[in-house]
Amino acid sequence: MTTVAPSAHPAVFAQALVRIREVLGEAAEGAGERDVTGEHPDELIRALADAGFGKLRVPVEFGGFGVDLPTLFELLAEAGQADSNIPQIWRGHFTTVEILLAEVDEQVRGHWLRRIAEGVVFGNAQSEPSALVAAAVAAGETPGVWGATTTKVRVDEDGSRYVSGTKFYSTGARFADYIRAAVTDEAGNRTFVVIPARHEGVTHADDWDGIGQRQTGSGTTYFADVPVQDLGDIGRYKESLRGLDSFVQIVHLANLAGIAGSLVAETVEIVRARTRTSLHALTQNAAEDPEVLGVIGRLEARRLTAVTLLRHAARALQDAHAAGAEADYDRAYLDTSAAQVAAIEAVLDAATAAFDAGGSSTVRASTHLDRHWRNARTLASHNPVVYKPRVIGNFLVNGVAPVPGYYRDRPSVTDTGELTSTASGNGTVGR
Repeated sequence: MTTVAPSAHPAVFAQALVRIREVLGEAAEGAGERDVTGEHPDELIRALADAGFGKLRVPVEFGGFGVDLPTLFELLAEAGQADSNIPQIWRGHFTTVEILLAEVDEQVRGHWLRRIAEGVVFGNAQSEPSALVAAAVAAGETPGVWGATTTKVRVDEDGSRYVSGTKFYSTGARFADYIRAAVTDEAGNRTFVVIPARHEGVTHADDWDGIGQRQTGSGTTYFADVPVQDLGDIGRYKESLRGLDSFVQIVHLANLAGIAGSLVAETVEIVRARTRTSLHALTQNAAEDPEVLGVIGRLEARRLTAVTLLRHAARALQDAHAAGAEADYDRAYLDTSAAQVAAIEAVLDAATAAFDAGGSSTVRASTHLDRHWRNARTLASHNPVVYKPRVIGNFLVNGVAPVPGYYRDRPSVTDTGELTSTASGNGTVGR
């Protein structure tokens, strides 16, 4: 059940939700074919922005809908069922919104939240090609948790700032109006700045060669003297970044839940359309074949597993924001990590088992059924799941809390003495 935060205007949100779902319906119709042809969903992303999709979490006072996290992730799961490229494209945008919701500089916070409410879309540019990172480390740069940041900010005599560098895994950047880029600033600190995505100094290379998530624009982005926007410093302090380690993973959980939903729906249609079964089948009507029906039942069980885990992780992070204590964010991250392990197992199993319901005809390219395994496998390779059981076990056995990657080396406002009038230092600033 999709709900809305009490502060929002239910009628306005409900109207927007109708249009959002119309666009998602259009996306679902062509998802399989786009996977084959490589066509990017540019018009669909713009239509979603125009419908208000990007301002779901923006507070009502800034022009948004102010929905809670469970609602956001439920809608991202719907988007993932329509086309799993869509939540991935929007992941950097919604991550930026989460940072802004807790941004300690209220002028920066208000400016960008209002722009997002007007329809502005953010893209992502954090990671860098491994060869560049290795070269920077060899030259003496100390890598942070995300590696060395070779993208630099140059400052002119008049104080204007410009960004130059190369990014990879720049998901969503080609669809965006602005990019939240990780840079090394003029003082040598790693931070985020906002730059225009359509500036002449920005080049989006369509070179993503992953087996899945093929229409996310996740390739290389080049910056050549791209100006930093006014009020373009966001997320400088850890107060603005609490919970992001969980948030970015729950976006993937929503997407996986959506893929599971699509698997069930598409496999059901394949079974209904079958005109014959197999030599050893108990019936020649696939829709009455016990083994085939059992496959559908197992797919639904896997879907329900993914959806239930998504809801639990979303609520855990929402509760952590309400409590604001570091221990609550640790617990949310551990719950999210456990959900990641189990959801990935469930959805990848479903993506393989679905082929048992249709026989050899399901491996034909025209069914597009293979894209679900490829997309789920690609999502499973982000924030590598192989490390998560150890993190969970180390906490349960030894009480070792997970290290918060997003702000491990970040200063606190209370450490610097800046902006003390707008920061409480307890992780609930701006929420």
